[in-house]
Amino acid sequence: MSTHAPNEARVIPLRPQTSPPGSGGATRAPQRPAGAPQTPAPKEPLWRNLVGDALRRERLAQERTLKDVAEAARISMPYLSELERGRKEASSEVLAAAAQALGLGLADLLSLTQDELARYGRSRVGRGRTSPTAQYGGLCLAA
Repeated sequence: MSTHAPNEARVIPLRPQTSPPGSGGATRAPQRPAGAPQTPAPKEPLWRNLVGDALRRERLAQERTLKDVAEAARISMPYLSELERGRKEASSEVLAAAAQALGLGLADLLSLTQDELARYGRSRVGRGRTSPTAQYGGLCLAA
């Protein structure tokens, strides 16, 4: 037979409960093992975020407004904003139009994006991750 009241829900905690400081409770939060990293490594960036960052950096470097670039690219201003924030995946036609509105070719935009991705890869290797060369059996995909 149950020890709780019939109309009362039973709660099972997912984490061990911690006692507030000074309460004298014996329960403590689990500690990390010695040598464990303090913060997890950052996640690999998504392509849409990198492309959006490149579009925004270029637009701001040219001191142009979203409205100006969106009109030149013949896309809506809210859509361009969402592209820059990495909220939408753009088709190659839209990316080419946005790049052209900024005076870039599609290859230029992709090159800027690839440079950012390569920087991320180098910083990952510097933190003890596997290098791209070792990871792909000697084949290096980045320039």
